[in-house]
Amino acid sequence: MPFAPMMTLSDAAADRAKSLIEKAEKPILGLRIGVKSRGCSGMSYFVEYAEDRKTFEEVVEDKGVKIFIDPAATMFLIGSEMDWVEDTMQSTFVFRNPNEKGRCGCGESFHV
Repeated sequence: MPFAPMMTLSDAAADRAKSLIEKAEKPILGLRIGVKSRGCSGMSYFVEYAEDRKTFEEVVEDKGVKIFIDPAATMFLIGSEMDWVEDTMQSTFVFRNPNEKGRCGCGESFHV
């Protein structure tokens, strides 16, 4: 039985990531994704440019985009999909994470 990928990207997320990487002011290998302790539910996601690969990072490549996963976030992100959503109020990466047990009312943080 094949393993589920660590993480996947929607087509919209892959397109946006490629656009951001191409427009970066310095050479970028991909995007780094992790979680930080913050918010009323305890954790929130972060996305930043990855200029290099850090020790123990997992690297996932999906739809032509390299995603560097912070080692502290690996167990929280397994099976997640990153999407790009644009509406009248915001444009942002969002995560569909099967490990989440709940989110705060504003949607900025989650818990597992």
